[in-house]
Amino acid sequence: MALVVFLRGINVGGHRRFRPSVLAAELSGFDVVNVGAAGTLVVRRPGSRAKFRAELRRRLPFEAIVAMCEGRDLLRLVEENPFGGEPARGDVVRFVSVLARAGRATAVRCAIPGDGEWFVRVISAKGRLVCGEYRRHMKTIGYLGQIDRLFGAPATTRSWNTILAVARILKGGG
Repeated sequence: MALVVFLRGINVGGHRRFRPSVLAAELSGFDVVNVGAAGTLVVRRPGSRAKFRAELRRRLPFEAIVAMCEGRDLLRLVEENPFGGEPARGDVVRFVSVLARAGRATAVRCAIPGDGEWFVRVISAKGRLVCGEYRRHMKTIGYLGQIDRLFGAPATTRSWNTILAVARILKGGG
């Protein structure tokens, strides 16, 4: 089954800039598809995970936290749809954070910060996939960083729309 790779903290605010589409082309032997500019890659023929990870790290122009998950885990998540059928409010973004390694919590619901108005809300966590919502606000990025501490592992976050795009590719639609 395919792997999905999430690079943390690239092309953010002009820091650690590079073109993931070029990286995907360099990794073409693994049949890699780039999804957007944030460092999300679908690896359709990963072969040995260790060999792929080594080649990925060799080709990255800088050190980066790399989170990977099995494509089937993302497909299952999309099928289960932790957000239900109700559309999100206009000022709310649905997200999935992928932990770089196994975390310490398997199911948690919480709001960050814990008192007053929330900026990040975790609604479910299963394995290395944490689902939630955040408000569009300048403070949100700092609160998203608290997911690392909450789960005890570095996390990288993508919008639910990115996860849906990855699922389409995994199903052979792109």
